[in-house]
Amino acid sequence: MKTLSVAEAAALIQPGWTVACAGFVGAGHAEAVTRALEARFVATGAPRDLTLVYSAGQGDRATRGVNHFGTPGMTRAVVGGHWRSATRLIDLALAERCEGYNLPQGVISHLYRAIGGGKPGLLTKIGLNTFVDPRTELDPRYVGGAVNQRALDALKAGGFRWVEHERFRGEDWLFYPRFPIHCALIRATAADPRGNLSTHEEAFHHELLAIAQAARASGGIVIAQVRELVDHHQILADIRVPGILVDYVAVCEDPDDHQMTFGEAFNPAYLTSWRGARFTPEASAPPPPVTGAPVPATGGLDARTIVQRRAVLELAKRQPRVVNLGVGMPAAVGDLAHQAGLGGFILTVEAGPVGGIPADGLSFGASAYPEAVVDQPAQFDFYEGGGIDLAILGLAELDGAGNVNVSKFGEGEHALIAGVGGFINITQSARAVVFMGTLTAGGLKVATQGGQLRIAQEGRLKKVVPGVAHLSFNGRYATELGTEVLYITERAVFAMRPAASGGAPVLTLIEVAPGIDVQREVLAQCDAPVAVADDLALMDARLFDPSTLWYR
Repeated sequence: MKTLSVAEAAALIQPGWTVACAGFVGAGHAEAVTRALEARFVATGAPRDLTLVYSAGQGDRATRGVNHFGTPGMTRAVVGGHWRSATRLIDLALAERCEGYNLPQGVISHLYRAIGGGKPGLLTKIGLNTFVDPRTELDPRYVGGAVNQRALDALKAGGFRWVEHERFRGEDWLFYPRFPIHCALIRATAADPRGNLSTHEEAFHHELLAIAQAARASGGIVIAQVRELVDHHQILADIRVPGILVDYVAVCEDPDDHQMTFGEAFNPAYLTSWRGARFTPEASAPPPPVTGAPVPATGGLDARTIVQRRAVLELAKRQPRVVNLGVGMPAAVGDLAHQAGLGGFILTVEAGPVGGIPADGLSFGASAYPEAVVDQPAQFDFYEGGGIDLAILGLAELDGAGNVNVSKFGEGEHALIAGVGGFINITQSARAVVFMGTLTAGGLKVATQGGQLRIAQEGRLKKVVPGVAHLSFNGRYATELGTEVLYITERAVFAMRPAASGGAPVLTLIEVAPGIDVQREVLAQCDAPVAVADDLALMDARLFDPSTLWYR
């Protein structure tokens, strides 16, 4: 192991290399090294034509994280699990200045491990019947993970296929082939003289070991950014990457480039268990959360809070043991449930935390007062093995077949590549999935009074569309898998039910808010046919009254 400055570390990366970058939103990214790498390219024009691979989104929707790879000419191809936090990469892909691919987060994590073990690749069902599926002949929406025309053209021209279809023992599978990793960029808290890396003040340790092993098996190098050098590590269990895998260590001199997350310089709650925080067994909830929306005590409720309240009712009704919450609106559901006094379930985050209260925003991926933290590949093993009883995820776009889009929207200058993250791994593995979001967007305003809902101003954009623009979730396939699926909005709840004619299941309205006109304020606000259940029910009126105990 050799100790270098961050500039010297960045100088090691050569043109045409494939670089695997660790991190999760604002945690665990080697910010000082990638910043120096960008500065090197701007000053010298090298290294050019990199292939960037990363599993979880890393960035602040501005300049940090993998945004440092966003200068034209620096990056030839981007293979990312989640794109939304890397706006410069989005701009690069939409301008057709690089090949853009979006693969499931858990697939990339597991593929690192397969490469590290010398295996030919990863064989899995994750991604079947979505845009990741390469069988374009079956459905034009199956595009092998490509998110721009340059990537599609590269695939048609015989370029490297990041995913292939296989028939194995009479079943359909997807095969993600191995590829060489020339450089792994990882981050840890401290390194000792032999290069052993500890993560004792990192929010989690995601996939550091898998990435380092993949680079070593590829004959590549491992560069680790650390906050400090130590003579020895105090606790052996803090070592997440052994020094035999580490080639270079770069000490970060600027504390802003080694924050715990992009949202917080340091938060001890992410390192403290419930017991360590003096959480008593008799209590029904952990200590006060770090982030999240409080339960309103007076005044009206906004649409977002109403949707979250209705999702909390699913926790109360189903009483799942293990729950996964998505980023954004779903992330506050656990906090809201704990404030309501509901317990008995364990919240998990794909980054590795088990238990506690998941953080949101630039700290998403961490959890306050967790019970345990495993590495990201192991978390996805658990998820894909059926470990999630209930997943509560965001809803961006929905159609009459129950398909959901969370990954790519719009065309031209108004397009957005969001990416799926762990969405596909989770929705194709969980026993039950609840999607949540407003029925319309863009200026929606609601008012509540006396347990009823009134649409004060309708949103300009309809969420239920004739056909989703990008196929992140396949309603028909979910039905075949036996997954129970619910779609919650502020004024209506939908489910997939058999069509009256006996055909394929269709999107069906099963609940409507008190005070809402079904035809004018629900069906007319859907740009796709929606069936109405014969047993159409009213949503619980207590959801719309801030003065009631709506969760009991």
